[in-house]
Amino acid sequence: MSPSTLPLQRSPLLKALRTPRRWWVLPASVLVGATLGGGYGTLKAPEYAATSYVIVVPGEKSDPAAALGFAQAYGRVATDIAVTGDAQVWAGVSTETLRSSVQAATSPDAPMISITARAAKPGRAVSMADGVARALIVNSSHVAGNTGVKVVQFSRATQPVEPVSPSAPLSALVGGCAGGLLGALVLLVRPKRAVRAEARHSRQTPSAAVPGPAAGTHQPEPEAV
Repeated sequence: MSPSTLPLQRSPLLKALRTPRRWWVLPASVLVGATLGGGYGTLKAPEYAATSYVIVVPGEKSDPAAALGFAQAYGRVATDIAVTGDAQVWAGVSTETLRSSVQAATSPDAPMISITARAAKPGRAVSMADGVARALIVNSSHVAGNTGVKVVQFSRATQPVEPVSPSAPLSALVGGCAGGLLGALVLLVRPKRAVRAEARHSRQTPSAAVPGPAAGTHQPEPEAV
C-alpha cells in the first residue's frame, strides 16, 4: 500500500460512504438541491438592472477637492433624497420599492455616483435609475449656494437587454453544489455522534471483574529448575 493512499482511506467521508445505508445521502442531497435550485430559477421572475451616472462638480469659488467629499455624502443619502423629492413620481413606483430596489455606489478616486435600479421590467429599471439621478440633480441645485458644488448628469441609464438574475440551469447547478455540501456534512457529523455515544456507553457500563482465587485454595509453587 502506497503512502499516498493512506489519507484517502482514513478520510471520515469515505468511511461514512462505505457504511451500509448511508451512501445514498450524498447523491440524494445533490438531487434535492438541484431540483430546488432549478425550480427557483424557473419560477422566479427575471430581474433587470439599469445604471445611471451623475458627477459632482465644484463651483467657481469652491475647492475642487470638496467635490469628492460631497460625492461620498450624496451617495450615502441618494435614496433618502429621491424619496423626499419627486423620484417616485418620475419612476412611477412607491417609496418602498424605490428604497429596496435602488442602490448608489461611489468611487474613492472620482466624484462620480452610480445609481443602479433593479426591476422585473427593463423600462421600469431605467425610469427608477434616471428618476433618482434627477432627484439628486434637483436637490443639489437647491443647496448649491451652501455646499459650493452641484450634481450634473454624466450618463443616462440604458435599457438592459438581458436579465441579471440567474437562469434555471445556473440555479440548479448552485443548488446541487449546496445540496452536496450539506449531504457531506451530514455524513461527517453522524459517524462522530455514533462514536461519542459508543464511548459514553462504554464509560457508563461497569467492566466485569476478574474473579480471584477462592479462599483456601493452594496455589502450586513453581518447581525449581
